Amino acid sequence: MAKIGHKQIRDVACNIVRDNPGGIRYSELVRAIQHLHPETPINTIHGSVWDLAEKAPNKVRKPSRGLFVPNLEQDESESNEDFAEPIVNRVRESEFYQPFADWLVNDLDDATIAVPLGGAGIQRKWGTPDIVGVYKPRASHRIRFNLEILAAEIKIDPQQPVVAFGQAAAYRLFASKSYVVMPDSISEEDYSRLEALCMLYGIGLVLFNPQPAAPNFTIKVRAQRASPDMFYVNAFAERIYEIDRTVFDELFG
Repeated sequence: MAKIGHKQIRDVACNIVRDNPGGIRYSELVRAIQHLHPETPINTIHGSVWDLAEKAPNKVRKPSRGLFVPNLEQDESESNEDFAEPIVNRVRESEFYQPFADWLVNDLDDATIAVPLGGAGIQRKWGTPDIVGVYKPRASHRIRFNLEILAAEIKIDPQQPVVAFGQAAAYRLFASKSYVVMPDSISEEDYSRLEALCMLYGIGLVLFNPQPAAPNFTIKVRAQRASPDMFYVNAFAERIYEIDRTVFDELFG
């Protein structure tokens, strides 16, 4: 197979991007072109696609570093059809609360105890995390330390990263660490932006398989410890105490 030139390479690249509505990484795009046209020098491919979004703005856009996605603005109906989420056979978010609480304690080892709190009756949009954990000293610890509150927000809808991030950020008022937990079906574009935000603000990012039998939680960004506002810490603890004394004792006792 004869090698191809810059214009042909860009045409091939545009077709590959079009066939990947969730987006394709630069390195993957180069490998795909090289696989289709092995006689074409790799440097020629690099030189043809690095600025693909600028050369073919009507077909390709670059929403984040190293990611190319098809520009579907010209065909809104196609976009809606491709990205519409199935509404049948949905699972409930609550089915993942206890599994994530257990994972937070046993696998991530970031909490001494964690309990599901979503739907517990707090009814405060600024402070109702799905899971609350506490990292506190054990009897065997020779050096004592102040306990830390951890909070997590789980979403099973891959199209809600902004909502999830906003809620997790709000939990930083009372939590030393906060997590966003999103399904692994999140688009490449949304994942790239969410990952960048989580790294910037020190919020943990976890992906999971939205199957209750095997969620396979995977840490992508480690949550960074921060100092919460003690006014909101006490307000949060007081609400839990008023709603469920047993949960309060389990967490803070």
